[in-house]
Amino acid sequence: MDSRNANGEAKMLLSHAKTLRLHTGNLVNRSRLKKKCPCSPSEELQDCIQASLSDWFSTTKPASKDFPDTLDCSLPQATDRISPEERDELRVSVKLFLCESPQSGIRDAVEMVCQALAVSQLDSVIIAPPWPVDGESRSLAHLQPSWKELEALVGSQKIAAIGTSDLDKDLLEQLYNWAQVKPSSNQFNLASCCVMPPELTAFAKQFDIQLLTHNDPRELMTAATFQEALREGSQDLNIADWRLEWVLRYSIIVKSRGIIKAKGYLVNARKACP
Repeated sequence: MDSRNANGEAKMLLSHAKTLRLHTGNLVNRSRLKKKCPCSPSEELQDCIQASLSDWFSTTKPASKDFPDTLDCSLPQATDRISPEERDELRVSVKLFLCESPQSGIRDAVEMVCQALAVSQLDSVIIAPPWPVDGESRSLAHLQPSWKELEALVGSQKIAAIGTSDLDKDLLEQLYNWAQVKPSSNQFNLASCCVMPPELTAFAKQFDIQLLTHNDPRELMTAATFQEALREGSQDLNIADWRLEWVLRYSIIVKSRGIIKAKGYLVNARKACP
Protein backbone atom coordinates (compact mmCIF):
# COMPACT_ATOMS: atom_id res chain seq x y z
CA MET A 1 0.00 0.00 0.00
CA ASP A 2 1.50 3.37 -0.98
CA SER A 3 1.35 6.52 1.16
CA ARG A 4 -1.68 7.87 -0.72
CA ASN A 5 -3.69 4.72 -0.03
CA ALA A 6 -2.50 4.64 3.58
CA ASN A 7 -3.65 8.22 4.02
CA GLY A 8 -7.05 7.46 2.54
CA GLU A 9 -7.50 4.42 4.75
CA ALA A 10 -6.54 6.49 7.79
CA LYS A 11 -9.08 9.17 6.94
CA MET A 12 -11.80 6.54 6.60
CA LEU A 13 -10.91 5.10 10.02
CA LEU A 14 -10.94 8.56 11.58
CA SER A 15 -14.25 9.55 9.99
CA HIS A 16 -15.99 6.46 11.39
CA ALA A 17 -14.46 6.56 14.87
CA LYS A 18 -16.23 8.01 17.91
CA THR A 19 -13.23 8.07 20.24
CA LEU A 20 -9.67 9.07 19.36
CA ARG A 21 -6.65 8.04 21.40
CA LEU A 22 -3.18 9.29 20.59
CA HIS A 23 0.23 8.60 22.14
CA THR A 24 3.14 10.78 21.07
CA GLY A 25 5.78 8.28 22.12
CA ASN A 26 9.05 9.40 23.68
CA LEU A 27 9.62 13.04 22.75
CA VAL A 28 13.24 12.86 23.91
CA ASN A 29 14.01 10.63 20.92
CA ARG A 30 11.82 12.30 18.29
CA SER A 31 14.17 14.19 16.02
CA ARG A 32 11.44 16.28 14.38
CA LEU A 33 10.27 17.69 17.69
CA LYS A 34 13.78 18.09 19.11
CA LYS A 35 14.57 20.60 16.39
CA LYS A 36 11.88 22.90 17.72
CA CYS A 37 11.79 24.77 21.02
CA PRO A 38 8.15 25.42 21.91
CA CYS A 39 7.59 28.54 23.95
CA SER A 40 4.89 27.01 26.13
CA PRO A 41 3.40 23.64 27.16
CA SER A 42 0.38 24.42 24.97
CA GLU A 43 2.56 24.91 21.88
CA GLU A 44 4.49 21.74 22.68
CA LEU A 45 1.28 19.74 22.93
CA GLN A 46 -0.09 21.17 19.68
CA ASP A 47 3.16 20.33 17.88
CA CYS A 48 3.13 16.82 19.34
CA ILE A 49 -0.44 16.12 18.23
CA GLN A 50 0.22 17.40 14.70
CA ALA A 51 3.47 15.45 14.28
CA SER A 52 2.17 12.20 15.81
CA LEU A 53 -1.05 12.24 13.81
CA SER A 54 0.86 13.02 10.62
CA ASP A 55 3.21 10.10 11.26
CA TRP A 56 0.30 7.77 11.96
CA PHE A 57 -1.49 8.85 8.77
CA SER A 58 1.61 8.09 6.68
CA THR A 59 2.08 4.53 7.95
CA THR A 60 0.72 1.53 6.10
CA LYS A 61 -2.57 0.22 7.45
CA PRO A 62 -4.19 -3.10 6.58
CA ALA A 63 -7.31 -2.79 4.48
CA SER A 64 -10.37 -3.59 6.56
CA LYS A 65 -14.10 -3.41 6.27
CA ASP A 66 -14.38 -2.97 10.02
CA PHE A 67 -14.24 0.55 11.40
CA PRO A 68 -13.66 0.56 15.19
CA ASP A 69 -15.44 3.07 17.41
CA THR A 70 -12.19 3.72 19.28
CA LEU A 71 -9.23 4.63 17.10
CA ASP A 72 -5.74 4.27 18.54
CA CYS A 73 -3.41 6.63 16.68
CA SER A 74 -0.15 5.47 18.22
CA LEU A 75 3.14 4.24 16.84
CA PRO A 76 4.49 1.41 19.03
CA GLN A 77 8.05 1.88 17.79
CA ALA A 78 8.06 5.45 19.11
CA THR A 79 7.40 4.33 22.69
CA ASP A 80 10.12 3.44 25.18
CA ARG A 81 8.64 0.69 27.34
CA ILE A 82 10.17 0.08 30.75
CA SER A 83 11.73 -3.33 31.35
CA PRO A 84 11.27 -5.07 34.73
CA GLU A 85 15.03 -4.96 35.26
CA GLU A 86 15.19 -1.16 35.14
CA ARG A 87 11.88 -0.33 36.85
CA ASP A 88 13.36 0.23 40.34
CA GLU A 89 15.89 2.69 38.89
CA LEU A 90 13.20 4.90 37.35
CA ARG A 91 10.47 7.21 38.62
CA VAL A 92 7.31 7.56 36.53
CA SER A 93 5.53 10.86 37.19
CA VAL A 94 2.26 11.93 35.60
CA LYS A 95 0.17 15.07 35.36
CA LEU A 96 -3.39 14.51 34.22
CA PHE A 97 -5.33 17.43 32.74
CA LEU A 98 -9.09 16.88 32.71
CA CYS A 99 -10.71 18.96 29.97
CA GLU A 100 -14.32 18.04 29.25
CA SER A 101 -14.08 14.67 30.94
CA PRO A 102 -14.66 14.63 34.71
CA GLN A 103 -13.42 11.91 37.05
CA SER A 104 -14.69 9.18 34.69
CA GLY A 105 -11.60 9.62 32.53
CA ILE A 106 -9.05 9.21 35.32
CA ARG A 107 -9.03 5.42 35.48
CA ASP A 108 -8.87 5.08 31.69
CA ALA A 109 -5.92 7.49 31.53
CA VAL A 110 -4.00 5.65 34.24
CA GLU A 111 -4.68 2.27 32.63
CA MET A 112 -3.55 3.58 29.24
CA VAL A 113 -0.24 5.00 30.42
CA CYS A 114 0.55 1.91 32.50
CA GLN A 115 -0.08 -0.27 29.46
CA ALA A 116 1.90 2.00 27.14
CA LEU A 117 4.94 2.08 29.41
CA ALA A 118 4.64 -1.55 30.59
CA VAL A 119 4.42 -0.69 34.29
CA SER A 120 1.97 -1.87 36.95
CA GLN A 121 2.14 1.27 39.09
CA LEU A 122 2.81 4.99 38.66
CA ASP A 123 5.02 6.65 41.26
CA SER A 124 3.00 9.87 41.33
CA VAL A 125 -0.03 11.45 39.67
CA ILE A 126 -0.90 15.14 39.87
CA ILE A 127 -4.47 15.98 38.95
CA ALA A 128 -5.52 19.18 37.19
CA PRO A 129 -9.35 19.26 37.07
CA PRO A 130 -11.06 21.73 34.74
CA TRP A 131 -11.55 25.15 36.23
CA PRO A 132 -15.17 26.13 37.01
CA VAL A 133 -16.92 28.13 34.33
CA ASP A 134 -18.21 31.68 34.62
CA GLY A 135 -15.37 32.79 36.87
CA GLU A 136 -16.44 30.67 39.85
CA SER A 137 -13.76 29.83 42.36
CA ARG A 138 -12.63 26.27 42.96
CA SER A 139 -14.10 24.49 45.97
CA LEU A 140 -13.64 21.24 47.86
CA ALA A 141 -16.87 19.94 46.30
CA HIS A 142 -15.33 20.61 42.89
CA LEU A 143 -12.26 18.49 43.75
CA GLN A 144 -13.84 15.63 45.67
CA PRO A 145 -15.07 13.42 42.78
CA SER A 146 -11.65 13.39 41.10
CA TRP A 147 -9.85 12.82 44.39
CA LYS A 148 -12.07 9.86 45.30
CA GLU A 149 -11.19 8.24 41.98
CA LEU A 150 -7.49 8.80 42.64
CA GLU A 151 -7.83 7.32 46.13
CA ALA A 152 -9.40 4.20 44.65
CA LEU A 153 -6.42 3.84 42.30
CA VAL A 154 -4.03 4.21 45.23
CA GLY A 155 -6.01 1.50 47.01
CA SER A 156 -5.63 -0.84 44.02
CA GLN A 157 -1.89 -0.02 43.90
CA LYS A 158 -2.04 1.59 40.49
CA ILE A 159 -0.64 4.83 41.95
CA ALA A 160 1.79 5.29 44.83
CA ALA A 161 1.28 9.01 45.56
CA ILE A 162 -1.22 11.65 44.46
CA GLY A 163 -0.97 15.41 44.29
CA THR A 164 -2.83 18.57 43.38
CA SER A 165 -2.29 21.65 41.27
CA ASP A 166 -2.87 25.35 41.94
CA LEU A 167 -4.55 25.06 45.32
CA ASP A 168 -4.19 27.94 47.75
CA LYS A 169 -3.57 27.30 51.44
CA ASP A 170 -7.25 27.28 52.45
CA LEU A 171 -8.35 24.82 49.76
CA LEU A 172 -5.31 22.61 50.25
CA GLU A 173 -6.08 22.46 53.97
CA GLN A 174 -9.72 21.58 53.29
CA LEU A 175 -8.67 18.79 50.95
CA TYR A 176 -6.06 17.51 53.40
CA ASN A 177 -8.54 17.36 56.29
CA TRP A 178 -11.23 15.64 54.20
CA ALA A 179 -9.14 13.17 52.18
CA GLN A 180 -8.45 9.58 53.17
CA VAL A 181 -5.27 9.58 51.08
CA LYS A 182 -3.50 12.85 51.78
CA PRO A 183 -1.97 14.93 48.96
CA SER A 184 1.78 14.40 48.79
CA SER A 185 2.40 17.46 46.60
CA ASN A 186 0.84 20.66 45.33
CA GLN A 187 1.97 22.41 42.17
CA PHE A 188 2.13 26.20 42.15
CA ASN A 189 2.20 28.40 39.06
CA LEU A 190 4.83 31.08 39.54
CA ALA A 191 3.25 33.08 36.70
CA SER A 192 0.51 34.07 39.13
CA CYS A 193 3.00 35.15 41.80
CA CYS A 194 6.79 35.26 41.77
CA VAL A 195 7.04 34.01 45.37
CA MET A 196 5.06 31.25 47.05
CA PRO A 197 2.67 32.61 49.68
CA PRO A 198 4.18 32.19 53.17
CA GLU A 199 0.98 30.65 54.59
CA LEU A 200 1.02 27.98 51.86
CA THR A 201 4.70 27.24 52.47
CA ALA A 202 4.15 26.95 56.23
CA PHE A 203 1.17 24.60 55.86
CA ALA A 204 2.98 22.39 53.35
CA LYS A 205 6.01 22.15 55.62
CA GLN A 206 3.90 21.26 58.65
CA PHE A 207 2.13 18.39 56.86
CA ASP A 208 5.02 17.23 54.68
CA ILE A 209 3.46 18.29 51.37
CA GLN A 210 5.99 18.93 48.62
CA LEU A 211 5.53 22.24 46.81
CA LEU A 212 6.43 22.14 43.13
CA THR A 213 6.37 24.81 40.43
CA HIS A 214 4.93 24.63 36.92
CA ASN A 215 4.22 26.86 33.93
CA ASP A 216 1.07 25.20 32.56
CA PRO A 217 -1.80 27.54 31.65
CA ARG A 218 -5.24 27.10 33.18
CA GLU A 219 -6.49 25.68 29.89
CA LEU A 220 -3.73 23.55 28.43
CA MET A 221 -5.35 23.49 24.99
CA THR A 222 -8.42 25.29 23.72
CA ALA A 223 -11.04 23.51 21.62
CA ALA A 224 -10.09 25.63 18.58
CA THR A 225 -6.38 24.86 18.93
CA PHE A 226 -7.08 21.14 19.23
CA GLN A 227 -9.19 21.22 16.07
CA GLU A 228 -6.39 23.07 14.29
CA ALA A 229 -3.85 20.44 15.39
CA LEU A 230 -6.09 17.65 14.07
CA ARG A 231 -6.57 19.42 10.74
CA GLU A 232 -2.84 20.01 10.33
CA GLY A 233 -1.92 16.47 11.34
CA SER A 234 -4.52 14.81 9.12
CA GLN A 235 -4.26 17.32 6.26
CA ASP A 236 -8.04 17.44 6.27
CA LEU A 237 -9.75 20.83 6.43
CA ASN A 238 -13.17 19.22 6.82
CA ILE A 239 -12.35 17.04 9.81
CA ALA A 240 -15.22 16.40 12.22
CA ASP A 241 -15.66 18.31 15.45
CA TRP A 242 -13.61 16.50 18.09
CA ARG A 243 -13.69 17.43 21.78
CA LEU A 244 -10.63 17.00 23.95
CA GLU A 245 -11.53 15.00 27.07
CA TRP A 246 -8.19 14.63 28.82
CA VAL A 247 -4.44 14.99 28.31
CA LEU A 248 -1.86 13.01 30.26
CA ARG A 249 1.79 14.07 30.35
CA TYR A 250 4.33 11.64 31.74
CA SER A 251 8.00 11.84 32.60
CA ILE A 252 10.34 8.93 33.27
CA ILE A 253 13.24 10.07 35.44
CA VAL A 254 16.45 8.21 36.29
CA LYS A 255 16.46 8.39 40.08
CA SER A 256 20.23 8.30 40.61
CA ARG A 257 20.97 11.03 38.08
CA GLY A 258 17.83 13.14 38.08
CA ILE A 259 17.64 13.22 34.28
CA ILE A 260 14.59 12.69 32.08
CA LYS A 261 14.87 9.42 30.18
CA ALA A 262 11.53 9.76 28.45
CA LYS A 263 8.63 12.17 28.20
CA GLY A 264 5.38 12.00 26.29
CA TYR A 265 1.68 12.77 26.02
CA LEU A 266 -1.42 10.62 25.82
CA VAL A 267 -4.55 12.31 24.47
CA ASN A 268 -8.17 11.20 24.53
CA ALA A 269 -10.87 12.92 22.47
CA ARG A 270 -14.49 12.21 21.60
CA LYS A 271 -16.37 13.15 18.45
CA ALA A 272 -19.04 15.72 19.16
CA CYS A 273 -22.61 14.57 18.66
CA PRO A 274 -24.14 16.04 15.48
